[in-house]
Amino acid sequence: MSLADSVLAVNDDLPIRTDKPVHSGKVRSVYWLTEADSRRLINEKQYPVPEDTPLAIMVISDRISAFDCIFHGEQDLQGIPGKGAALNSISNHWFNCFAEQGLADSHILDVPHPLVWIVQKARPVKVEAICRQYITGSMWRAYEKGEREFCGIRLPEGLTKNQKLPELLITPSTKGILTDISGVPEQDDVNISRKNIEDNFEAFGFESKSDIDLYEKLLKEGFDLISDKLAQLDQIFVDTKFEFGYVIAKNGRSKLIYMDEVGTPDSSRIWDGTSYRNGRVVENSKESFRQMLLSHFPDPDILLNKKRMPEREALARNNALPLKSMMDVSKTYLDIASKAVGTQIKVPEHPKDEIIKILRSEYQLIV
Repeated sequence: MSLADSVLAVNDDLPIRTDKPVHSGKVRSVYWLTEADSRRLINEKQYPVPEDTPLAIMVISDRISAFDCIFHGEQDLQGIPGKGAALNSISNHWFNCFAEQGLADSHILDVPHPLVWIVQKARPVKVEAICRQYITGSMWRAYEKGEREFCGIRLPEGLTKNQKLPELLITPSTKGILTDISGVPEQDDVNISRKNIEDNFEAFGFESKSDIDLYEKLLKEGFDLISDKLAQLDQIFVDTKFEFGYVIAKNGRSKLIYMDEVGTPDSSRIWDGTSYRNGRVVENSKESFRQMLLSHFPDPDILLNKKRMPEREALARNNALPLKSMMDVSKTYLDIASKAVGTQIKVPEHPKDEIIKILRSEYQLIV
């Protein structure tokens, strides 16, 4: 087996039976099942959802993106070995922990393969729910320039880089481009306040104003659960992004759930505890990859300056990153996943063949 064979880079060309276009994002591809297949699987597998619930196969890739570009490495590595399996295992683990603690369910119904979820259709809330326990990254850069108000929250004077904040902060941003909302720019990923959401809760996809309290409660409780469990491994949960949505429960009622991914190195910053106490930040998340890129290329402004996007895209397209750098990222993802989940993460050897085989034999979903 070559190293490149273990990487699932293209994940939108699987022969999964569907009557709708395949949606492919930066990392995951979604295959909506036919109504007949959805009903059949709900019945055969006894999924706890109404029998007419639309289902999808969600396939995660090993691609790695940073600064809005997809990067590749030497030896034809079109992604990071084990990255997809690490992300899926972490998310699935935390989603299960949330459900066991009675917080809320997720959209996942089944895990046929380390790179595959079967999910129920959810209507996403149009809020990127971001929690911050330390001041770092973009918040620190803005604070250093004199900004003190973030998403309607005023920070005190005298904070220092990477310091623990006085309290856990919720700093939401928009998910997608929302129009005709007073005080909210029509652009993706723009900071918003709780008052913005309260005044326009329906436009943000909430079914009631009281669900804003529920989303904040689930966000804080989910963050605290992950933070406490990682602390037992001497890992610091610095900040993260959650996403929420609504599904129809078995009883026919709508309910708010966790969705997308949670607590992963892609959606969170995680620091090594020992290093932090010794005055040094060691990233156990994708931030380490971003920092590597900034030091690897002679002109880091290309990666940071949105006005130089064509140069940035050419940089990613025309430069194979060193194999060692790619494997360092692989080790970071697999190590933190193994610690969080409590078992060694196995890297699929021939992921595409494995996925097709199991979806054919056990789910009858291959054309």
